[in-house]
Amino acid sequence: MLKKRARALVGAGLGLAALVALTGCNSASPTGGNSGESIRSTSDAALFTVAKDVKLHGSTTFDRITKNGKITIGVKEDQPGLGYRDATTGSRSGFDIDIARWIAASLGYDENKIEFKAIPSANREQAIVNGDVDYYVGTYSITDKRKQVIDFAGPYFVTGQGLLVRKNDDTVKSHTDLAGKTVCSATGSTPLQNIQQNFPDVKTVGLDLYSACADQLISKQVDAVTTDQAILIGYAAQDPDELKVVGKPFTTEKYGVGLTKGDQAFQTFIDTMLTDGPDTWKAIFEKNLGASGMKVTQPPVEK
Repeated sequence: MLKKRARALVGAGLGLAALVALTGCNSASPTGGNSGESIRSTSDAALFTVAKDVKLHGSTTFDRITKNGKITIGVKEDQPGLGYRDATTGSRSGFDIDIARWIAASLGYDENKIEFKAIPSANREQAIVNGDVDYYVGTYSITDKRKQVIDFAGPYFVTGQGLLVRKNDDTVKSHTDLAGKTVCSATGSTPLQNIQQNFPDVKTVGLDLYSACADQLISKQVDAVTTDQAILIGYAAQDPDELKVVGKPFTTEKYGVGLTKGDQAFQTFIDTMLTDGPDTWKAIFEKNLGASGMKVTQPPVEK
């Protein structure tokens, strides 16, 4: 069973990552810089352009990026359709990955000057505080607790916590059926904390990766996997004979771009880019998540 799952993970085009043919959609830099080299998706449709001569005064993050001559971005790499890395080719794909690339392009940096770093959920704030990454884009829910340590741009996507169970298991149909069950999620994630704080009759297991939780679900070591429903749909699409998503979302999760605390100039830059680029946002969504049939609109940024 796990071998089947491993084969599924190799194909970046599976499930939610299935590409939808797009017409070209360009978005200029918020700074008004001239457009330069086009960044293309794997379907060879131009989604956005690399800005030229970008200037961003008062941002310590941008100063560090300029000094290093590259952008270091924290991401996930085990979430099909959102943040995924093909184990064979090393290529990255997903909605979050393309949002991260769009930000880099607006800052004037193309793919060759991006370093992606996979950071586990529990280590995200520390990676930002330490300067290990310039920003983080990876199903990162905006919470008041996290905002005490870092800042967020956005949100750029809104979803809700859901449940993934085995295809032949009818004992869990929603979050109201979790009493006495064992539920797995990523260590340090908002969904895991929600279960621990609000579902006292549920046993929890925390692992570094959601893919590890899915493996434990298939092997019957846990009864359910919980995280944002957008992520779970990807796993169900990979193993439709083994897994299914049940119930309706029972929380609201707003995904933001994690930033260094106090870098208001950088935060404003990204918020402006998101606000001024609805066509680009839509193209990125359709490319990566359109095949899921989800009907969503771009959320307004929070001031």
